[in-house]
Amino acid sequence: MTQSSLSLLDNATRELASFSAGLTFGQIPENVVGRIKTSILDSIGCCLFGMTLPWTQKVQTMVEEQGCSPVASLFGSGRKTSVADAVLVNATAGHAFELDDIHKESIVHPGSIALPVAVALSEKTGTRHGRDLITAIVAGYEIGTRVGNAATMDLFFRGFHPQGTSGVFVAAATAGRMLGLDAHRMQHTFGIAGSQAGGLMAAQEGAMVKRFHSGRAAQSGVYAALLADKDFTGITDVLEASYGGYLSSYSSKPNPGRLTHGLGVVWETEKVGYKPHASVTSIHAALDALAQLMQAHDLRPDTIASIDVGVSHMTHVHCAWEYKAQGVTAAQMNLFYSLAVMAYDGMAFVEQYRQERLADPRLLALIARMTARVDPRIDAMGPAFRHAAVVTITSISGEVFTTEILHRRGSPESPLSPSEIEYKFRNIVRPCLRAEDIDTVIELARNLDQLNDIQPLLGILSAPSLAE
Repeated sequence: MTQSSLSLLDNATRELASFSAGLTFGQIPENVVGRIKTSILDSIGCCLFGMTLPWTQKVQTMVEEQGCSPVASLFGSGRKTSVADAVLVNATAGHAFELDDIHKESIVHPGSIALPVAVALSEKTGTRHGRDLITAIVAGYEIGTRVGNAATMDLFFRGFHPQGTSGVFVAAATAGRMLGLDAHRMQHTFGIAGSQAGGLMAAQEGAMVKRFHSGRAAQSGVYAALLADKDFTGITDVLEASYGGYLSSYSSKPNPGRLTHGLGVVWETEKVGYKPHASVTSIHAALDALAQLMQAHDLRPDTIASIDVGVSHMTHVHCAWEYKAQGVTAAQMNLFYSLAVMAYDGMAFVEQYRQERLADPRLLALIARMTARVDPRIDAMGPAFRHAAVVTITSISGEVFTTEILHRRGSPESPLSPSEIEYKFRNIVRPCLRAEDIDTVIELARNLDQLNDIQPLLGILSAPSLAE
């Protein structure tokens, strides 16, 4: 079947636009509200910490040199810029250290896009009720993840970064909902945003630009909504068009039914998980399996003769390439480096990915004793198990220890508790916020749906960081 003859889902763009434009807080189930409040807290932490990193600061410097009208806050700086430039910087920050939330099927990190967009447009429009913020962010999560679901993992295998491609629809739906666009203008918002989708996965092997994909997706969604609000037109069937549409262009094996299946009944927002490790999600199961084996059998790095890891085809392509000390991004995306720091430190968090650690001779020596392979049994389980891993350690005395983890810690199947998310938040924002402000943000996020005015939260987000 050729791409031009693909049978895609008629009127899918229109249906998703109608859903997101018409979504009200009262339609969102209580458990989904709870999940999104957790995501908002997690995303705030990711953004504030990400603002302290050099690659985000380079983007911020570029933006501030443009001298745009001060409308929306650059998080953690005490300064403002235009809405579109604020989300460019803040969403780059959200994806700046592989800490942001993840929707496994779509391979999208919606929080690092949706939160900056909703906050910036709240400042622009004066829309300040917590329920409005929640509703807009849920709209972004639902639309962006469904687009990613429909594109399938084939989008990734073709070399595209889901955060920069499907992510534009997270931003478009969030922005359109914050602006109060009707279904007609929302449909054009999607049609404009889809034309701006982009991001190449080769960025994972060392380039800062991977972080920038998130910022550009957020900015593109904002531009799309602002233009549609002025009756600028986009591709009205951008998702389902058989030639030049999003699915037909980015995926050779799309599943268009995933766009609208269970819309408003099955909430993709509930399927979002969180990261206990500061690395690509695909290797988290392997990290935990290694830690379990070493602890259970009292192993140390110098007692390990070899480590073998069985993973899915997707994880192997994504993460099991030869490690070279070529930057923080590459280290966070690489299976072997992350296993090495886990073996030595018992964790793979912020400190383990500092630049000065990346060429540690001890880590490189352990990496030389590692192998990774595609495990056909994992692939046979289907895409839902693409993060699974089987880890085998052979000790220098010849003993062999094996364990398997099918669902990574932090996934919906093996969730982190609210207290664990709070612990993560406290740890990553400690360099950025005063202790009392950390407590306040946690409380505000917990009660966001009850806030008539989110200004106290905006005030903390926009104030100069302790790291400034």
